[in-house]
Amino acid sequence: MEETVYYVSPSGNDSWTGLLPDRSGEGTDGPFATLKRARDAVRQLKRRGLVRGLIRVQLRGGVYAMKEPLDFEAEDSATVVYEAYPGEEPILDGGQAIAGWTEEQLHGRTVWVAELPEVAAGRWYFRSLFVNGERRMRPRYPKQGLLRIESVPGFELVPGLLNGFFDGSDTFHYAAGDLGRWSNLDDVDIVVLHYWVEERMPIVSLDEERRLVKSSRRSTFGLKDDVALNYAQYYVDNVFEHLTEPGEWYLDRLSGKLYYMPMDGETIDGTQISAPRTEQLLRLFGDPERGVYIDHLHFRGLSFRHTDWSLPRGGDPERASGHPGMEQRDLACAPQAAYHLPGVIDWTGARHCVLEDCDIRHVGFYAVNLGPGCTGNHVVGNTMYDMGAGGVKLSGSDAAKSLAGRTGLNHITDNHIHRGGLVFHSGIGVVSRHAYGNVIAHNHIHDLYYTGISCGWVWGYADNVSRDNRIEYNHIHDLGHGMLNDMGGIYMLGVQPGTVIRGNVIHDIVKKNYGGWGIYLDEGSSHITVEDNLVYRLSSQCFHQHYGRENRISNNIFAFGKEGVISFTRQEEHISIVFERNIVLADNTPAFVCKSDFAGIHLISDLNLIWDTARGEPVYAANARYDDTATWRYLREIGPDEWRGRGFDLHSLAADPQFADSAGGNFAMPGDSPAAGLGFVPFDPSRAGVRRK
Repeated sequence: MEETVYYVSPSGNDSWTGLLPDRSGEGTDGPFATLKRARDAVRQLKRRGLVRGLIRVQLRGGVYAMKEPLDFEAEDSATVVYEAYPGEEPILDGGQAIAGWTEEQLHGRTVWVAELPEVAAGRWYFRSLFVNGERRMRPRYPKQGLLRIESVPGFELVPGLLNGFFDGSDTFHYAAGDLGRWSNLDDVDIVVLHYWVEERMPIVSLDEERRLVKSSRRSTFGLKDDVALNYAQYYVDNVFEHLTEPGEWYLDRLSGKLYYMPMDGETIDGTQISAPRTEQLLRLFGDPERGVYIDHLHFRGLSFRHTDWSLPRGGDPERASGHPGMEQRDLACAPQAAYHLPGVIDWTGARHCVLEDCDIRHVGFYAVNLGPGCTGNHVVGNTMYDMGAGGVKLSGSDAAKSLAGRTGLNHITDNHIHRGGLVFHSGIGVVSRHAYGNVIAHNHIHDLYYTGISCGWVWGYADNVSRDNRIEYNHIHDLGHGMLNDMGGIYMLGVQPGTVIRGNVIHDIVKKNYGGWGIYLDEGSSHITVEDNLVYRLSSQCFHQHYGRENRISNNIFAFGKEGVISFTRQEEHISIVFERNIVLADNTPAFVCKSDFAGIHLISDLNLIWDTARGEPVYAANARYDDTATWRYLREIGPDEWRGRGFDLHSLAADPQFADSAGGNFAMPGDSPAAGLGFVPFDPSRAGVRRK
């Protein structure tokens, strides 16, 4: 195949031809200096009708300063590969180095101070800072733990998770001594943690006499502590008076002074400090509603660094039904998964494009967003690290909207997604909203404060674009960290025929008050197959179905949920679950738990192996629920005779599966395990996670 190759280098020149990888001996020709110039060169080739095959744009190693995103439009469609020059690392850097530091004393400690005239003049403000390639945090109060709201005007605490759910507020009373009239009060954020969201509420006024604080943003949800009968908890972000710990920084918008408290061993001369100039780095702009798409662009081996975040304007039209004005207000959060945020790499109307082997880190939003009309794209082999929100977001039009905006048939595979949710704590590793036929496979997802993978996005049994998605062989672990609730390693929403959850390994999820589940079929999740998954060490249950229809759960290993192993919530007339040939391993908890006595649960459960490593003979089931202090309470145990009398597990076994070391996470078992006699087929958990190339 005929190829055209352009070259770009930090030491290049945009007036050169870009056809040489190095400067010529005469110094009159060589590589381009910017990607924008290379993009325009490809455009010129197309306009002149000179494209004869593959076009490569190879970037030499080094840093490319990006004060704004690099944008592509439909005219850029061609078979073009933007890639790293062999053996080199090109970095698309949204940061700007900060120089001119001096030392001062502040709060009894040495700080570095830099004067930034652009900030003082109102032309630049940033919320992120990076020091020697690491994110540094603004001063938080308290440093550890959380404060609690004392009361909310006009809001009455009522028992029940959803009582007062949408009764949000922009005002609350704080406890004595918790808040103060700090410097630059309108740059201070209150961050409320409850339900499955963070509410980021900028302060606009503080009445010290009444201990009343008002925000410029109304909370989406009532300011209560979800299942606990109490007001919500919060912390305060960006308080100048609490700049007291090494590694913290503060930007004074009025004076233009940037303060940084150095960590041990850091010196002014030996420390690189940069602040972001942009929130996004790479955007593809198609217009599916007009039939305009971007095709066949390929980005390989590039590094994306140092972008900022801001709080988007607007409300939440998807959940505004029945709540007048909700879509018009500037809300403090998106109701779930921070889905209102863009991607640092953000595509709309992209088809058959590829993001491969790239490194995306130190960013403020989602790393990647494939928006409406994105089909047939591949996001493969990338590292996404240190993110303000989550990793990859798929967002298409829902069933009531235009077919042109449908998103699907994308492959999100072999990515390492970790250390996310650092600003928007409800960010998800991979979230698929109103998208069909996608493959989300072999990703390694960990160290987030909410869910690992979420798919669906319709609450209840309404029409749903999501179908035929494959969520396979992902390794998902260490989520939640006790910050948020109602999360799952894999979290599903709505009717999704043809969707399969297979071969995933999920472990170590810790909730705040309630709901740290492994595989979670929420609100109407239906016609989903869940098989060959290993799920263990959860702070709630390994598998939970809120309500749904005809889901098949088979050949899984579910072990060691702290509040039971398997749970159900809602009673419905139809068959909710077929639960067969699973291994259910408890550690001094019931195998199955439910708020009711299971009388109204339409469950087919049989041919399972059920065991309790602490008790031996398992407790099959129990009624349980959270009390008003968010403590999990068992109300009544259901013995084996009563359980079988209800028609459950008539042919199941209570026997030790003989795992090699289940307490240590080794679930290998011998061929003569009693599970084999029930038809359980052993599977290899080591297949989960990123594959070797």
